[in-house]
Amino acid sequence: MAERILKLLRKKGDFVSGEEMSKELGITRAAVWKKINALRKKGYIIQASPAKGYRLLKSPDLSIGDIKILIKGDIGREVFFYESVDSTNTVAAELAEKGTPEGIVVIADSQEKGRGRLGRFWVSPPHVNIHISIILRPEIEPKDVTLLTIMSAVACVTALRRVTGLKVTIKWPNDLIVSGKKMGGILTEVKSDPDRIIFAVIGVGINVNMDVDMFPDDVRQIATSVKNETGEMHSRTAIIVEILNELEHWYKILKRTGGKPLLSEWQQLTSTLGRDVRITVGKETFTGIAESIDDEGMLILRLPSGMLKKISAGDLTILR
Repeated sequence: MAERILKLLRKKGDFVSGEEMSKELGITRAAVWKKINALRKKGYIIQASPAKGYRLLKSPDLSIGDIKILIKGDIGREVFFYESVDSTNTVAAELAEKGTPEGIVVIADSQEKGRGRLGRFWVSPPHVNIHISIILRPEIEPKDVTLLTIMSAVACVTALRRVTGLKVTIKWPNDLIVSGKKMGGILTEVKSDPDRIIFAVIGVGINVNMDVDMFPDDVRQIATSVKNETGEMHSRTAIIVEILNELEHWYKILKRTGGKPLLSEWQQLTSTLGRDVRITVGKETFTGIAESIDDEGMLILRLPSGMLKKISAGDLTILR
């Protein structure tokens, strides 16, 4: 019911009379008033006029109702929201195991055990950042799973650039970078058979309205947020909607034409290629020039000897 009220208010863009809302929703005007007050308690600023009705002035920073209204495709049509979870990826994987269809999105205001690649802890305090996970069931081979991370990085960077105006870039394989500092990251986890992916969970974490002094000492020099870079607070709702709509767009392209358009777009948005880098893979470390990525999203590294080495995953540091 709350979503229907928000949709009415957004569609009109001006006052909607209590009588009109009552007829549209099939409830009494007193019930409309109670629903409006419930929305106000959630942070919506709704103006009321005895002669004109109700008008939506402002939505809260994170509005699940608005996300569902503004989504253009199937990804994000259904959202599971939590004030706090251990990890949105964990919750999404549990839902996927139960047969939940693709396109379901898990959103949490905070995470107790947020994680990035290589098991690293991801700082996830309440009220400031984005923590979302998307369930997909792509019909691609397990060897192509890196394309899902490539796709997600392209979607996130495109969305962030459009909403914030920042020149966000991609550091291979999954970091979102601004001014040489990490603003966000992507963690793709899959369950697969030898010949198919049963489901994939794409986790996205983005520092949005987090102040620098909220970062732990050990990451303060290498991390940043949208607010830190722009000097302004930003709507998490707007960023999430843009990311999900971009994911919808690129996922359709992946299913229709394969990975080549994605890889081409990724190369336009990366800050890794052509740079001297150091990559740690398990106990081994390699240095060289990041030349390109192959059709499966593997990084092609030119070693000092001139030989080329393909790397599927690793911890990359840009040297210069």
